Amino acid sequence: MTRTTAPRRGGRWIERWDPEDEAFWKETGERTARRNLLWSVVSEHIGFSIWSLWSVMVLFMGPEYGIDPAGKFFLIATATCVGALVRIPYTFAVGRFGGRNWTVASALLLLAPTTAALVVMEPGTPYGVFLAVAALTGVGGGNFASSMTNINAFFPLRKKGWALGLNAGGGNIGVPVVQLAALLVIGTAGAGHPRVLLACYLPLIVLAAVLALLRMDNLAPLRNDGGALREAARQRHTWLMALLYVGSFGSFIGYSFAFGLVLQTQFGRTPLQAASITFVGPLLGSLVRPVGGALADRYGGARITLGSFVAMAAATGVVIHASLRESLPLFLVGFTALFALSGVGNGSTYKMIPGIFQAQALARGMSGEAAAAYGRRLSGAAMGLIGAVGALGGLGINLAFREAFRTTGSGTGAFAAFLACYAVCCAVTWAVYLRRPAGPARPEPEVGAEPQLTSV
Repeated sequence: MTRTTAPRRGGRWIERWDPEDEAFWKETGERTARRNLLWSVVSEHIGFSIWSLWSVMVLFMGPEYGIDPAGKFFLIATATCVGALVRIPYTFAVGRFGGRNWTVASALLLLAPTTAALVVMEPGTPYGVFLAVAALTGVGGGNFASSMTNINAFFPLRKKGWALGLNAGGGNIGVPVVQLAALLVIGTAGAGHPRVLLACYLPLIVLAAVLALLRMDNLAPLRNDGGALREAARQRHTWLMALLYVGSFGSFIGYSFAFGLVLQTQFGRTPLQAASITFVGPLLGSLVRPVGGALADRYGGARITLGSFVAMAAATGVVIHASLRESLPLFLVGFTALFALSGVGNGSTYKMIPGIFQAQALARGMSGEAAAAYGRRLSGAAMGLIGAVGALGGLGINLAFREAFRTTGSGTGAFAAFLACYAVCCAVTWAVYLRRPAGPARPEPEVGAEPQLTSV
């Protein structure tokens, strides 16, 4: 591996990168990839905390703010929507500026929404101003897309499930961490002091940017490829995987943002009571995401994904039953299970993406490095689209909760809609990625064929 510095590109660049070469991987590749993974996780973690900021800011907004539950759900939905949309440009910023350089820049961008929230977070601020600041926090959602695209390029296919799961899981933990921090502030300073929480994050953002600057690398072979984006957008598997990611990650981020407000609205919990429970589900979902990736590496992403959706449907049934009985303990059991299962599904669905495109390359007669390069090229482009659409699932969840509480005062109707979504995801996963194709055996099986499941 040769590392050179290219002043005109403004950073430290690795000119040759071939993770599928086992000798290269053992000699220098693995050590470099793991180092970049570590500091990528740190930056993405802070990004998730800022993206989910309004899931805790609404807990600080008492009656004196004059905002009803529907208005609070819309603040959360606004942050979710912007975070989903910026994932597409963030995906291609890595190829344009370099993974290290963009990690530094995207971390520093988090200072804008955090400072803005610090300024406006007080009673009497117009609702439109709160909406604008909530939209600004969406930049934190983009950090996930650029981080995953970057780390996907660092690791060989056989390690992607573990690496992507660990990268995303470490980032996802930013959600429960900011919720725990809010619990600490509410329990000590009181619900009237949201600025204490915001002030704590400003130095952490700067620290994440400095660590990325000092410890990460840019990959010169990772270039923006408009043709790859267009080709990925024409692939039906891109949109099928986006649907599955709506069911898995959309559930995780949507529930993470809405959980505390649901507890306050449906079960009458105080801000402190809600904050003391809210972090548990997102924490479990984040911790098990690498487990989902590792299980997918071993047993096949499609099998693990299907199992997670079946179990999520069952857990949703428990939540609906608990809502109808107004049983908070049973509701918490079902909702916590949804978080954990969505985390498993997050890891397994992202493992499927590079495997699907490499399987397509094999089906077209490619082999060796040519197939691996094709898989990296299309999967990197597809991840931006899939991540953006998947995050929009979180928007749908918050809008569904908003409508359900506005019309019936309960979230039961929203959960019934989510149950139908999980049924669709189960059907798609089985029909496309697990069902044996009819007809005679082919020398190069297609993506849905059983012999390809270990890579899908």
